[in-house]
Amino acid sequence: MNIHEYQAKALFEKFGVPVPKGAPAKTPEDFITALTELPDGPTMVKSQIHAGGRGKGTFTDGFKGGVKFCKTKHDAKEIAGKMLGNTLVTAQTGPAGRKVQTVYFTVASDIKKEYYLAILLDRTTSRPVIVASTEGGVEIEKVAHETPDKITKIFVDPAYGLADFQVRELIFQLGLTGAEAKNAGKLIRNLYTMFWETDAAMVEVNPLITTPTGEVLALDAKVSFDDNALFRHPDIVALRDLNEEDSKEIEASKYSLNYIALDGNIACLVNGAGLAMSTMDIIKHFGGTPANFLDVGGGATKEQVIAAFKIILGDPNVKGILVNIFGGIMDCNVIATGIVAAVKEVGLQLPLVVRLEGNNVAAGKATLAASGLKLVSGDTMADAAQKIVKLVA
Repeated sequence: MNIHEYQAKALFEKFGVPVPKGAPAKTPEDFITALTELPDGPTMVKSQIHAGGRGKGTFTDGFKGGVKFCKTKHDAKEIAGKMLGNTLVTAQTGPAGRKVQTVYFTVASDIKKEYYLAILLDRTTSRPVIVASTEGGVEIEKVAHETPDKITKIFVDPAYGLADFQVRELIFQLGLTGAEAKNAGKLIRNLYTMFWETDAAMVEVNPLITTPTGEVLALDAKVSFDDNALFRHPDIVALRDLNEEDSKEIEASKYSLNYIALDGNIACLVNGAGLAMSTMDIIKHFGGTPANFLDVGGGATKEQVIAAFKIILGDPNVKGILVNIFGGIMDCNVIATGIVAAVKEVGLQLPLVVRLEGNNVAAGKATLAASGLKLVSGDTMADAAQKIVKLVA
């Protein structure tokens, strides 16, 4: 689960991570209230969407930049009015962009130098890793590719926690001394505490800045959380912004279905993440384009299958459906019964190809055959993929 910058910075402050003073606004009426909380002088206005590259983005009406520096609060109010309710397109949003429903006003900081700092889980070592660089404010992927020597990685033993010598190593690699080193050490420790105690999947600060007075501040904040641990954090769940998520993905989460919308026209209904990935690959191999990743899991019920079909049909781009089931734990007849019920309930008019194999497959195929539904059977995964691609061509 992702949260907005203003929400992430509120968490930072709770854990003692210093940030520039700021205030969010969701309506034009909120602008005055939010700006009143800030001192007079240079002010930043930041569009709040779940995507990077906001500063280089362009709004659909031609207004450029989702992050703007303003000399006065009056200017900030004018700029915010151009952002709120407008759709911002960045490299990460895709051409459709994201509608800005919150703007964030912050004090414009006096920057001495920019750094990069992030904490995430390294799946190779099963340990948290702190990634730091003196090259902040730019794409860290580009730095890693062109100048990997400028990136420092510190792996933290989860049983012991972040050690003092590791903090000193980070500070040394960033070249910080004096008051900056002291303040950076405190920030790093508090940021790691936040990462650990909130079950975060990633905490990224880009840029982390130093000021001429020796302060070290998190100028930006990007935080995502492990969905599997959210039951322990109702306060964090409350930060979820459904406006930033695909409506079909939201609906799928209600039925414990793993669904991700894509931009193709062949919908996939599969049990198991690995099989779902393979199904999408083989559709592409035969010239088609998958419309979604949809894993109903190993123990799906008839109700979940019906819900899955309804979600699939909620995508107007879908021109055909491929059901690919390998029954291990899953009973093929349960899937077949769900398919029959779903098709009869929604009145499916699109081409449907079904491939069943594994546990109780004979009963499943018999259920489909006796249903009288207009569907095509696939003997193998390759056969099923070729058939659905041909049907939607």
